[in-house]
Amino acid sequence: MKFLKILALRGPNIWTYRPVLEVWLDIGPLEDSPSNLIPGFYERLTAWLPTLAEHRCGIGEPGGFLQRLREGTWPGHILEHVTLELQTLAGMQGGFGKARSTSVRGVYKVAVRSRNEKVSIAAMHAGRDLVMAAIEDKPFDVKAAISHLRELVDAHCLGPSTACIVDAATERRIPSIRLTDGNLVQLGYGARQHRVWTAETGRTSAIAEGISRNKDLTKQLLTSCGVPVPEGRIVESAEDAWEAAEDIGVPVVVKPTDGNHGRGVSTELMTRAEVEAAYHLADAEGSEVLVERFVRGNEHRLLVVGGKLAAATRGETVSVLGDGIATVRELIDRQINSDPRRGEEEEFPLDVLLVDKNPAVRFEIERQGYRADAVLPKDVSIIVQRNGNVAFDVTDKVHPEVAAAVSLAARIVGLDIAGIDLVAEDISKPLDVQGAAIVEVNAGPGLLMHLKPAEGQPRPVGKAIVDSLFEEHETGRIPLVGIAGSSGKTRVAKILAKFIQLSGSHVGLACSDGLFSGQRQIDKGNCATWSAAQKLLMNPKVEAAVIENSFSTILAEGLGYDRCQVGIVTNIEPEKHFGEFYIDNPDQVYNVLRTQVDVVLGDGAAVLNAADPLAVKMAELCDGEVIFFAKNSELPIIKDHLKQGGRAVLQKGSGLVLTSSLCKILLTNPAAKPVAADSVEPLLAAVAAAWALGISPDLISAGVKTFTLEQADA
Repeated sequence: MKFLKILALRGPNIWTYRPVLEVWLDIGPLEDSPSNLIPGFYERLTAWLPTLAEHRCGIGEPGGFLQRLREGTWPGHILEHVTLELQTLAGMQGGFGKARSTSVRGVYKVAVRSRNEKVSIAAMHAGRDLVMAAIEDKPFDVKAAISHLRELVDAHCLGPSTACIVDAATERRIPSIRLTDGNLVQLGYGARQHRVWTAETGRTSAIAEGISRNKDLTKQLLTSCGVPVPEGRIVESAEDAWEAAEDIGVPVVVKPTDGNHGRGVSTELMTRAEVEAAYHLADAEGSEVLVERFVRGNEHRLLVVGGKLAAATRGETVSVLGDGIATVRELIDRQINSDPRRGEEEEFPLDVLLVDKNPAVRFEIERQGYRADAVLPKDVSIIVQRNGNVAFDVTDKVHPEVAAAVSLAARIVGLDIAGIDLVAEDISKPLDVQGAAIVEVNAGPGLLMHLKPAEGQPRPVGKAIVDSLFEEHETGRIPLVGIAGSSGKTRVAKILAKFIQLSGSHVGLACSDGLFSGQRQIDKGNCATWSAAQKLLMNPKVEAAVIENSFSTILAEGLGYDRCQVGIVTNIEPEKHFGEFYIDNPDQVYNVLRTQVDVVLGDGAAVLNAADPLAVKMAELCDGEVIFFAKNSELPIIKDHLKQGGRAVLQKGSGLVLTSSLCKILLTNPAAKPVAADSVEPLLAAVAAAWALGISPDLISAGVKTFTLEQADA
C-alpha cells in the first residue's frame, strides 16, 4: 500500500462541504486480495479495533462495515474506516469518509474528514501500517498509535473552550477561520468579522484585562461602586502578612495578586505560622501578595458574557478519611484521584491531586498536623484541598441580585467576558444577607467547568459568547461571489468587482491576475487559490469579495470559503481538464465544477450559462435562486425559466436586457469600442451576478456603459 499523493482539501471540495484529507493510494497486488480472501484478517482487525462495529457503511446501521469486511472489500475502503476510527479514538471526531477507484487499476482515492490535517495525516499513516500488519499477520501496538495521535490532537487542535465557541458559530452558520496554530479564531468574513481567543474577544479591553490581573486595584474599583469585597491589602513580607492579618482579624486568606486557577491561594488561616507559610506559597506564584478577610462559604465561579450571567458553578473542599492503615498520599489516590471525573488533561472537569507537585496540598495537610507519608488514624478526616474544585453547576440557583452584582462587577472592570469568583454560603440568597463577597474578577476565564461540570447540567457558554458578538439576524458574512468554469472566469471577476465598487463597497478580488483590495494590488501572479481567498476574507476592510476558483484549486485545495451568496459557472469544456487528478470523463469534470453551485446559500443565487447543457444541469443542485445568462434569448431553457418566474440576463442587439416575468430592463453599451464577441458572455455573467447581489440597474448600467475590453484584461 503506497501513498502516491496526499492532499489537504481545506475548504468545500468534490467530496463534502467540510475539509478532508485525500490520499491517492496504490494497493498494487492487493487489488486481487479482498478482505474475505485474507486468512485471519477479519479477526485480527476487529480484535485491534472492536469499535469498528459501530460503523454503518453500506446498510446504514451499526455493523455495516463489518458485514462488508466479511463479504469482501478492498484495502482502500478498509483504510478509510480504520483512519476514521483512529481519529475518533484519539479524540478528533471524523464521520465522513469515501474511497473511490480511479481509471488506473489498483489506484484509489481515499478521503476522510479532517479537522486538523497534521492529525489526519498521522492517522492515515498509522491506519496504513495497522491494515498492513493485519494483512501480513504482524504485531501492531494499537494503544501506542492512539496515544501518539492523542498527543497530536492536544498539540494541534482547538482547545475545548475555543472549540465550543466555533461550534456555536457553526450552528448559526457563521463561518470561521483559524488564524494561528493556537486558539486565535476569526468568526465571520471581512468587515463583519470578530476575533476570539479562548474566552477573550476583539472586544476584550487590554486595560480591563490589566485591571483584572491586579486584584488589589480590582477590589478598589469594586468597593468604590458598592460591590461587596473582603477588606485587605498588599503585603511586602511574611512578617507584614501577619501584621495585616492581625489588623483585619483572623481567619484570613493569603494569595498572589496576579495568580490564576487557585494557585498559591491559602484560606481560613488562623495562626502566624500558617500566614507566614502561606505568604511564601503565594509569593512563588505571583508578583505581589495580598492578605484579605476570610469569607465563610463555598467558592463559586460565575461567568458573565456581554453583561449577562451565562453560567455558575460551585466549589467544594476535598477531604480524605483515614482507615489507620493507608498514608495520606495513598488515601488521596484511592479516595480522590480514582474519581473518573479527575484527570491531568484539560477535558477532565476536576484535576488530579498530585501531592509532590502541589505545594498548597502539602501545606493543607501539614497545617492539620500530618504529612503526606503519615498514616491517617481510623475515622479521622482531614481537608487536603480547600479551593480549585469549582465544577458543580448551580446556574439555576443564582439569586437575581447576585446575578446583577456580578454583571456590575464585570462592567466596572470593563470586561465583555468575565469569570467572577464569589464566596457565599448560599448562592440562592442576596450577598448582603449572608456576608458574601466577590473575591476576584478574571479575564479569559476557563469554560470547561461550564461545558463539562463534574455534576449538573452543561451550559451553552459558547453560544452565549457568539450571541454577544453577533445580533440574532447577523451571520458574519459579506457579499461573496465565487466563480468557476473552464474559461472566462478572470474577466467575469474583474468586471463584477468594478460593478460592486460602483455600488460603494470596498471590494476584494482574488483572481488569476492577482489579489486586490479596492484599487490596491496586494499580490501578483495567480491568486485563484485557497490561500489567496483566505487572505481576502481575513481583511477587515473588505466589504464584498469576488473570488475566482480554478479547476485545479477545487481539486487540490478546496474552495477558500464555506458558502457564497452568488456562485457563477461560466462554461464547461470537459476536454480541457482531462489528464490531471485522474480526471478523464465529462461526468468527473461536472462533479468538480458543481462544487461552486453546491455552496450557494439558500438566499443566494447561482449564475449559469444557459447555452451550456452541463451548466444548465447544475440548476437543480442550487439551494437558492438560479439566474441564467445567454447571448441567445430564444433558447428553450430561457423561455421555460422565465415562465416559471426566474430571472435571466440576455444580449439584445448591442445592449443587454435584465428580464424576468415581472420586468424587462434594457441596458445599452454606447462604449467607444464595442464589446468583443469573446467578452459578451463574461459581461452577461457579471451583470447577472451584480443583479443577484441587489445592485441597482442604474449602477449596473453605468458599469456597462463604461466597460471596455482593456479594463477586463488590465
